[in-house]
Amino acid sequence: MDHTPEPPETTLVLPVSVRDLLPRDLPACTWSGSATHLRHVEHELTRAAAGEADYLAVCTPADLPVAIGGVDYGVCEGAGYLWQLAVLPALQSRGLGTLLIRAAEQRIRSRGLLRAELAVEEDNPRARALYERLGYAAYGRKPDAWDEEAPDGSIRRHHTMCTLLRKDL
Repeated sequence: MDHTPEPPETTLVLPVSVRDLLPRDLPACTWSGSATHLRHVEHELTRAAAGEADYLAVCTPADLPVAIGGVDYGVCEGAGYLWQLAVLPALQSRGLGTLLIRAAEQRIRSRGLLRAELAVEEDNPRARALYERLGYAAYGRKPDAWDEEAPDGSIRRHHTMCTLLRKDL
């Protein structure tokens, strides 16, 4: 029987910053989804460049994105619509999602809008709990669907039911 003591737990604190996601960041964002997903994000970056959306990245000191997400200004009248929010899985539950959402809300306010909205899949209670902790309240449901890429490269349509949430800013 090995009686080697466990090494003490170490806490590492790294500063992060929030900035616009850039096309050059996409190769470092494979953790957020498939090649199909990243092509969609790339398309959204062109919309961001045209002022129709914002797409943010929370980055490490090495300028690597560890959380990303968008705000679409054309989905809900008078509101910014948060979507495609993702945090590097190994760093979830460390406050990065909160930081990303607060930065997105600030972008929404800077456009003179006073409400943020989003949809969360009903089988994602962790994400919904985060949104509710940040002040979002459910106001409805809607079905949603999008293309997903399987590991073999085939594309299938993913269908889901989402809860709609909103927050006055």
